[in-house]
Amino acid sequence: MIYPPFATHKSNMALKTRNPREGEVVTLDYDSKVLKDNALGDPSLRQLSIYLPRQYHQAKRKNRKFTVLFDLVGYTGAGQSHTNWRNFEENIPDKLDRLIASGSMPPCIVVFPDCFTALGGNQYINSSALGRYADYLTRELIPFIDREFRTMASRDHRGCFGKSSGGYGAIVHAMKYPQYWGAVANHSGDSYFDFVYKAEWPGVLTQLQKYAAPSLKQGPRRTIKSQTKPGFDDGRVKRFLEYCWANDHLSSNDVMSLMMICMAASYDPHPKAPMGFRLPYDLNTGAPLEKRWQAWLKHDPIHMIRKYKDNLKTSRGIFIDCGWRDQFHIHFGTRQLSAQLHKYKVPHRYEEFDDTHSGIDYRMDVSLPFLAKRLR
Repeated sequence: MIYPPFATHKSNMALKTRNPREGEVVTLDYDSKVLKDNALGDPSLRQLSIYLPRQYHQAKRKNRKFTVLFDLVGYTGAGQSHTNWRNFEENIPDKLDRLIASGSMPPCIVVFPDCFTALGGNQYINSSALGRYADYLTRELIPFIDREFRTMASRDHRGCFGKSSGGYGAIVHAMKYPQYWGAVANHSGDSYFDFVYKAEWPGVLTQLQKYAAPSLKQGPRRTIKSQTKPGFDDGRVKRFLEYCWANDHLSSNDVMSLMMICMAASYDPHPKAPMGFRLPYDLNTGAPLEKRWQAWLKHDPIHMIRKYKDNLKTSRGIFIDCGWRDQFHIHFGTRQLSAQLHKYKVPHRYEEFDDTHSGIDYRMDVSLPFLAKRLR
């Protein structure tokens, strides 16, 4: 399978310490009600890791309450991908230890939820094809963390941050769920779908041809007919997914195709459609399906700002950045996103840096102190 096995036992509250001067990571199992019976059959029992700064257990501060941040990881990731050991670089708990110890940011609790799916991830929004991941975060995990740990339990002291799909989730949550989040950080989050996603679909359609039935054959063509039901899977998407789920080594083309299918399941779910979602292109001719694409654009942050500008203005802090060599060209989307925020007079901080979409967790040295200071 392409996704890792999930824990099936009830963890205790034992702390995983690195040394006495550092923070601690608690790993629990959380059984979600809102993720039960999701369309993909993904498990509702998920591991949930929580970083506690060393100040959390200091006797002289035993009643102190802390700001809380939620880490929304990018596509193909899960919470523990940020807490696991890394070679040649810090994981996020190590980064937090350093930033807090140096005085760059005040101590805070950081939550690492697991929102992985059989389609490789999600966009942290509710989708009948994937699951109610916005509700999972806001209606389940936030109350759970506030009950179990000494948090400053209000939106004014709670924020979220993420990169790529996680950055998208952070900015969209700031728009749609301001009652839960007081500040957000968006690193290279998906935006400007006309530019970012459309460029990938020709390659995806070509990849999916391998799974067409009947198989393609060489020879003359009189005409290539459009699908009988454009926007609906004719079986090739299902066969492609079955291939992915049966193999543990996927090519880069496989992963890109899987990601675009995941985006379709996020932005255009339809319970009565095959696989539970619709597609924005005719699988035979490659012709764009304008009505289907409009469903995607409703989820594009650059088009959402006008509707949610008043919610965004309540934020205590919005941080956005992107590398100007991003291989998915997301920097053009973040520039438009910042321009729209300026247009509607939404305060925010936008930065660019000389790098790509990959290996940019070092940018959290900027965003984490920004959030922790705004939310304390």
